[in-house]
Amino acid sequence: MSKQLDYHTIRAIFERFQEAQPHPEGELHHTNAYTLVVAVALSAQATDAGVNRATHDLFKLADTPKKMLDLGLDGVTDHIKSIGLYRQKAKNVIKLSQILVDDYGGEVPNSRAALQSLPGVGRKTANVVLNMWWKIPAQAVDTHIFRVGNRTGICPGKDVVAVERALEDHIPADFQQHAHHWLILHGRYHCKARKPMCPTCLIRDLCPYEDKTI
Repeated sequence: MSKQLDYHTIRAIFERFQEAQPHPEGELHHTNAYTLVVAVALSAQATDAGVNRATHDLFKLADTPKKMLDLGLDGVTDHIKSIGLYRQKAKNVIKLSQILVDDYGGEVPNSRAALQSLPGVGRKTANVVLNMWWKIPAQAVDTHIFRVGNRTGICPGKDVVAVERALEDHIPADFQQHAHHWLILHGRYHCKARKPMCPTCLIRDLCPYEDKTI
């Protein structure tokens, strides 16, 4: 784990991220807040590409909690069986849909606590939804951000909560909205787990990672 970078270095890093990709976006397909919640919940221990394939037809049939309940557990299960842990995830989708219908009038709540009360929705999922749909600068820490944050010193921490706090505390406010997307994409396509692509990294000279690849 690298030491926490100083303000000026972090600012320089995010200026480069912004210049390279001014408007980064999440890669999970969705049409509304509800399908975003479902897609992010399904993405646990699964790839975004795999989730998108599974939800392509599902969301055409069920893009609201009521429609998902009408589809039923067997219908949901059949659509997402290509995703890991699909049986439990299908149960969670049905349960969260029922709660949304019963307690929230079929609408997705926009508080972190309410979102986290839904089956299959943890802090990371809640933060993704708050950020992507309601444009709240919540920081969703996944394995990519945890790795990049600790390697680079942008947001080091021993666990995801510590990394999330480091993101909120040290990244300048004008970069907060897109910060987690820039870091996820950087980790997914450049700062990879087994063989980071250091030679072509746009922040190589600003990164203190000692084991840079040649």
